[in-house]
Amino acid sequence: MTLTEAAAWIFTIATMGVIVFQLALALGAPWGAYAMGGASPGRWPARLRVAAVVQAALLGVAAAIVLARAGLAFPGLTDAARTFIWLVVALALVALLLNAISRSAGERRLWVPVALVMLGSSLMVAITAS
Repeated sequence: MTLTEAAAWIFTIATMGVIVFQLALALGAPWGAYAMGGASPGRWPARLRVAAVVQAALLGVAAAIVLARAGLAFPGLTDAARTFIWLVVALALVALLLNAISRSAGERRLWVPVALVMLGSSLMVAITAS
């Protein structure tokens, strides 16, 4: 396995964890204190549940872009992934920054390491993919 492939799988595994978390929030898991700055602890209201589904879908697209850029899946996305990988890197950076400044200590403890892994692995794919 190449470094690019390993980084892509690391990104995908981390992303799948976030997707599961978002879908759990959408289904009513009482984990609101660990997302969105902890502004809505407990079960989220309907509008935030919809936002969680949208975020899960966007994360799925990000994982597809990373896998395509690494040449592991979605060959039809290969050309687009050359450009969009940098959007994934930028979004991972924004996620890291937002989690780092969150008012929720639990959110910071949980998501800063995950966001750091996602940033590092997506950047590795962006830089090393041929």
